[in-house]
Amino acid sequence: MSALIQLSIANIRSFVRDRAALFWTFAFPLIFVVLFGLIFQGGSTSIKLAWVDSDASAGSAALRASFASIKEVVLTDEDQATATDQMKTGKVDAIIEVPHGYGASVAAATAAGGTPTAPANVTVVTDPTQATTGGIVQAVVAGVLGAVNQGGRPPIVTANVTTIQTQNLNIISYLVPSILGMALMQLGVFAAIPLVADREKKILKRLNATPLHRWQLVGSNVVMRLIIGIIQTLIIVAVGTALFGLQVTGSLILLGSLVVLGALAFISLGYVIASFAPTEDAANSMTSVVQFPLMFLSGTFFVIDQMPQPLQVVARFLPLTYLSDALRQVMVNGTAFSPLWFCFAVLIGWTAICFGISSRFFRWQ
Repeated sequence: MSALIQLSIANIRSFVRDRAALFWTFAFPLIFVVLFGLIFQGGSTSIKLAWVDSDASAGSAALRASFASIKEVVLTDEDQATATDQMKTGKVDAIIEVPHGYGASVAAATAAGGTPTAPANVTVVTDPTQATTGGIVQAVVAGVLGAVNQGGRPPIVTANVTTIQTQNLNIISYLVPSILGMALMQLGVFAAIPLVADREKKILKRLNATPLHRWQLVGSNVVMRLIIGIIQTLIIVAVGTALFGLQVTGSLILLGSLVVLGALAFISLGYVIASFAPTEDAANSMTSVVQFPLMFLSGTFFVIDQMPQPLQVVARFLPLTYLSDALRQVMVNGTAFSPLWFCFAVLIGWTAICFGISSRFFRWQ
């Protein structure tokens, strides 16, 4: 075990001395986080509201017209169940519920000179994880009700704000888990290049002639990359949280398990590439051929459901699809592309198959 630890430390020191590896491992994913964060942090100015009218009176119609007159507001008329379902799936940003008796309460208050016996309550349903959108919705509601109340005290109409946990991710919440998955993918796939380089330089041959066991040589490399993967995770999540308000809502233990499993899956894929790449140049070309389809066809930057159908079929075979999907589910409660258990099963399967292939075909010289 001491030999494994010493080899792992030696591998880490060698990695730290490689400036190119440091850039691609740490700086490159952070550039994506910061760049996309700065581009999309403002979000959309359009607010989609589901209108649930249980009163169907002239008063509720007038209130709806006030909301519809606001340029940034898009209203859709729904029943209660449909509105709730649309909000949970991210199709609307909030729900405005007008209760039965609203029109009669407003009419009675108006007849009494703006002094109601009891104010009418309009329910506003927002998502607590979408603080910016929720604040905009409440500001819009306050503006509309302010015009209805006309500065009267007590108010004719009040807003009762409630919340629903939804699966509507803003662009930053979607991208940070995806970029973390991409970083783990690159960490593992690029493991092929130094392995092939060491084989070309006869370093692996000399190490294989020492009393060290092969599992110690392989294990030290895996341990080194797992440590780097954990550091990557901490840095990416910290930057997303500090700069763009990312909120990690899931289990940290589950997140850590996913990071380790995802790193192992792509390290094993890197070993497969190293098994068949004859030279370092060939390894560079093969990693590029592998990483670009993984980056752009696995939902890292684009929602898979919005891709053409043939590309969706391809995405279902890529391990990064399931790693990124699982990370979004765990980190920010994102809408599932596949059940979480199935994501774990796919990653375990990829790890087992790739390590099996590399153990059969990997050459030490």
